[in-house]
Amino acid sequence: MICISVTPQSRRLAKVDLLNAGRYCDIIELCIDHMIKEPDFVDLLDGIPRPVIISCRRKEDGGKFEGTEEERMMLLRQAIVSAPAYIEIEADLADKIPRFGKTRRIISYNSLNKPPGKVEELYAEAVNQLKADVVKVTWRTDTLDTAWSMLAAVSKRREKPLVGLGQGQSSLMLSMLSMRYGAPWVYAALEKGMEAYPGQPTVFDLHEIYDGDSINSQTRFVGVTDFRTEEVNTVKKLNAGFRKLESGIRCLPMHFGKLDNIPKMLDFLKINALLIHPNSATQILKIADQMEEAVRMSLCADLLIKQKDGWHAFGTLWKTALRTLEQTLDPDNSAGRPLDRRNILIVGSGGLSQSIAYGVLKRKGVVSITAPDDLEAKQVAQTVGARHVAFQNLYSTLADVVVIADLGIKMGHKRDEFNPGFFKGSMTVLDLSDLNDSSPLLKEASDRGAVTIDGRELFHTHLEGLFKVVTGKDYPADVVVE
Repeated sequence: MICISVTPQSRRLAKVDLLNAGRYCDIIELCIDHMIKEPDFVDLLDGIPRPVIISCRRKEDGGKFEGTEEERMMLLRQAIVSAPAYIEIEADLADKIPRFGKTRRIISYNSLNKPPGKVEELYAEAVNQLKADVVKVTWRTDTLDTAWSMLAAVSKRREKPLVGLGQGQSSLMLSMLSMRYGAPWVYAALEKGMEAYPGQPTVFDLHEIYDGDSINSQTRFVGVTDFRTEEVNTVKKLNAGFRKLESGIRCLPMHFGKLDNIPKMLDFLKINALLIHPNSATQILKIADQMEEAVRMSLCADLLIKQKDGWHAFGTLWKTALRTLEQTLDPDNSAGRPLDRRNILIVGSGGLSQSIAYGVLKRKGVVSITAPDDLEAKQVAQTVGARHVAFQNLYSTLADVVVIADLGIKMGHKRDEFNPGFFKGSMTVLDLSDLNDSSPLLKEASDRGAVTIDGRELFHTHLEGLFKVVTGKDYPADVVVE
C-alpha cells in the first residue's frame, strides 16, 4: 500500500490535499505540524475516502511544530477524539496519550541521523509495553549500507506491522524493497514540492516510473546506480519494456556507500545486474571479479552482471556508439571497416573517451585525443597509444570524425571552451556529452553542414541493447512508438 503524506499549512488547503491524495493512494498521513492554525479535525476527516493517519512531529524528529510539548500533546488528544484510523505517537509520549475509541496507535521511533536503537528491541518495547498496533522506525538512509538494518527489519513476518521510513537519497530504494517484502505501507508525497521529508518520492514516481502497484515478492530488480537525469530516463524506458513483456523485472535506484558487504547484500536481494554511469564507475568496479579488456584499461563500465564466477564488468555504451558511427559512415556495409585509416578526434579525457579510443584503434582508425585539461588528455593518449593534441592547437587539427565524450564540455570562445567554428561540412560528429537533450554543439555542427549523430537516439539504442542483455528478448517495438 502507498501512504501519501500531506503537509498543508492552512485548514482550507488541508481538505483539498486530503481529497486529492485520496485519489492516488490507499492511506493518507495528515502532518498537522505544518499547519499555522489549529485544525478542525472533525471537518477535515469528513468525507475523506481513505483511512487517515494524523501525526504532529517535533523539530528534533524532522517535523515543523513550533509550539510547546503540552500544546502538541493537546492537539494529538483532540485528533484521537475525531476518530482517525491511526494516530502516530512517539515512544516517549505513548504513556501520556492513552488509547481512545477505535483509533489505532502507531508508536514511532525517530532519528534524523543514525538508527534510534536496535530495531528488534524497539519493536519489542512498542508492542509489549506501549501497546502499539503498528511500529514505525525512521532514520536517514542515504546508502544501501545505512538502510540495511531497516530493510532487514521490515522484511520479517511479525505479529504487529513494522513500517520503516528511510529519509535521504535512498528513500525510494527502500520504499520499493519494502513493497517487495510486504511492508504494510510506504510513504510518498502528493507531488514535487510537497515532500514531508528530504528525499521522499512522489506518488507519481512510485506509480508511473517504477510501477509500484505491480511490485510483489516475485519481483526481480535490476540495480541502477549513481542517479542523474540519464538514469531517470533509463528507468522510464526499461520499466516500460519490462511491463510490456510482463517480465516481473523492475529497475531499482541504488546508492552505495561502503562496498565491503555490497556483494553479499546484492545476493540477498537477488540482484544480478547493475547499470552504472560510465563516468563514475571507478568505485563500483571494486566489486567486479572480472573485467573485459577495455574496462580494465579505462576503469569505465556501464554494466555489471553476476555470473557463476562472480561479478563481470562490461562497457556497452562505447560499443553502441562505435556501431552507430560505423553505420552512419557506411550505411550499406560496403566498406567492411569504415573507421580504417580515418582521422578520429576524441574530445574528452574520462573513461568513456578512453574506451572509445580503444575501440577505434582496434578498428584501425587514427586517433587523436584532446580536452580542456591537457595533462589528463595526454595521459589518456599515452595509455591507449594515441596522438595527443593540445586543446589550444585543436583548431589546426584535421579530422574526418569528431566524437565529443566530455560530459563537462562547454561551447564558447574561451580558452577551455569548444569553439563550434571548428566544425566543417566534411566531418561526421557524434556527441555523447548529453544523451537526454538536444546538443547545442551538434546543432552548430549540423548548421555548418556536418553529418551529425544525435546522442538521444544513440541512448535509446543503447538501452535496447541493455534490455536484451537483462531479459534475453528484444525491446518491444510498440513501446518505442508510445
